Amino acid sequence: MSTPAVKMQSSDPGHFFETDAEQATRQRRAAKSGNIYGSPIILKSKILAAVLDPRSPSSAVLVAESAGAVRRVDFNDPENTKTVYRGSTTPVSCVTVGGPNNGTVFAGAWDKSVWSWDLSSKTPGKKYAGHADFVKAVVCAKLEGKDILISGGADKKIIVWDVVSGARLHTLKDDVLNMLSIQDLVVDHAASTENEISLISASSDPHIRRWKIRTDGWEQVVEELPNAPGTERRTILEHETTVYKLVLDHDGDEVDLWTSSGDGTAKCLSRIKNFTCEDSFHHGDHVRAVAVTDQWVITAGRDEDIKFWDRVTGKLYCSLLGHYDEVTELVLLRDASGSAEKLCSVSIDGTVRVWPLDKPGLNALVEEQKKPVAEEKKEETKPEGLLSAEEEAELAALMEDDDEL
Repeated sequence: MSTPAVKMQSSDPGHFFETDAEQATRQRRAAKSGNIYGSPIILKSKILAAVLDPRSPSSAVLVAESAGAVRRVDFNDPENTKTVYRGSTTPVSCVTVGGPNNGTVFAGAWDKSVWSWDLSSKTPGKKYAGHADFVKAVVCAKLEGKDILISGGADKKIIVWDVVSGARLHTLKDDVLNMLSIQDLVVDHAASTENEISLISASSDPHIRRWKIRTDGWEQVVEELPNAPGTERRTILEHETTVYKLVLDHDGDEVDLWTSSGDGTAKCLSRIKNFTCEDSFHHGDHVRAVAVTDQWVITAGRDEDIKFWDRVTGKLYCSLLGHYDEVTELVLLRDASGSAEKLCSVSIDGTVRVWPLDKPGLNALVEEQKKPVAEEKKEETKPEGLLSAEEEAELAALMEDDDEL
């Protein structure tokens, strides 16, 4: 009696057809993966997003993993990564903290839902289901004293939820200009009131949209162009393609809007100039993330490097090596007074790294990176929550949404 053949599944890219460029990229990343710049904490899954842990803002972040979980990472205790919020069996693409007493973790996933857990106990909470595709952005706010959750998806919709009841309050859509997959959402607290949330959205098209949300309804902000009376301005259009990230500079007097885009730039959109471009920083490749301090504009993305720009002069100060795949998020770690202390970066390479913000610390890193990298044999680890070939392709498509244009 013959033994039936067993179908083996491989996760080794070398077992599949690769172009010369793909092979060269894989070999370059493998050679780069042993570096210890940024004191990497190595996880077993791709990291798609990150947010500060409000309990330890100077040292800890919550990361969204492709393995289907949210994990706490603390730079003061790098060996302990066992605090995990589980529920979804699909990749988690975004994460935030909010709700009553700022004590709930919310995470959007590929299963078209937003999951929630108690921040301290990890007890699962409500599941918010209503999107028709991946959930790609989540933020929290308050409206008339109620806790509100807002989610954006690849289904081109923004949904407003009552956190406590789980009820869907509104679904926001642009019925005039085709809005593509949502990439990011940010609550503009400077323009919000107790009775109205001011929301800004970014998507796979180059248009940035503003929304006003009330308990009894919502509207998209439409203004008259100051230099063209009678002409409507429905969106902010300062980029050429996908806008990946929105950051409001709450440390600045004007609370300007900073953006990063697939057109290779990060920009400062001046509030007092009606959110038109005041400064532009050319990173050189798809810019997935941007962070700003009183001294630096920091950009990162597909080319794996983290670039520090002098905020006053606009000149590149330094470029730091470390990650060996696309950087997906930059998070500022803050001290007790709220001042930015260090920078955390996360990546598709599965590492969480931390970087100094002071010039002496950056200068020392630049000098260290000039030295030859010692060859190290990286310990082989079995990837957790291994994605199938189809899911890997889907993730690649998700990370390149701007190609929809």
